Amino acid sequence: MGALLVLLAALALLAAGRPADAAPKVVILSTTTSTQDSGLLDVLVPMFERQTGYTVKTVAVGTGQALALAARGEADVTLAHAPELEKKHVAEGKLFNRRLVMDNDFVIVGPPTDPAKIAGERSAVEALRRIAAAGARFVSRGDNSGTHLLELRLWKAAGLAPDGAWYIESGQGMGATLGLAADRRAYTLTDRATYLAYGTRLPLGFMVEGDRPLLNVYSVLEVNPKNGPRVNAAGGKAFADFLVATETQRVIGSYGVAKFGRPLFVPIAGKTDEDLAR
Repeated sequence: MGALLVLLAALALLAAGRPADAAPKVVILSTTTSTQDSGLLDVLVPMFERQTGYTVKTVAVGTGQALALAARGEADVTLAHAPELEKKHVAEGKLFNRRLVMDNDFVIVGPPTDPAKIAGERSAVEALRRIAAAGARFVSRGDNSGTHLLELRLWKAAGLAPDGAWYIESGQGMGATLGLAADRRAYTLTDRATYLAYGTRLPLGFMVEGDRPLLNVYSVLEVNPKNGPRVNAAGGKAFADFLVATETQRVIGSYGVAKFGRPLFVPIAGKTDEDLAR
């Protein structure tokens, strides 16, 4: 009888412990739509889950929204591409340990008819001036994303505040914005990775590329656990460490080569903003 009681007690302890043990260890990643639309996360997230046992829930929105979610404690880690906005959140103590992960570049794409005659123009700012002067359609993300913030800086550098029927705000992610630009036979600013993943199926071609202000830098930032009671700081750190790990950086550097003949991203873990500025 005593042995039976001991066995029943042991089974009860196992049953009581099972839900906690079986409960998924969830990491919430807030990130920009470009990392999702490019397909890169479809490769990296399963790798991380296999290596660590964590389950990743990805929230892909504009970078401004992604950073705001993390700052409110509604995400555990964030992968973004708006350096000035990222540094603002770090200065406020909401996010920390900002580390560079990868870069690619932005390009201006447009319809084959090229109504503003910008094809081959080396300066993105000059290209925007020509688009505005011609009243040619331009589709903006209009969503406070990293892409949108860069676009606004370029318009400012051009001395312009775009307005009028020719300037269209999509309020959507990069893939959807490219689709709208194709439908309206318009120009738009896009990261190269999303264009290659989506845009090659659309009647849009490269117009402006290679200008230094078009460099697109992605960083991973950890979330201050004081932002909210549900922040999984350990899981967030694990994902951030994973992104800058040697093997992950190798995968990032080879992503896209098989399909496009060139990588969609350049791994830059260990570098600083100052390194990229040189």
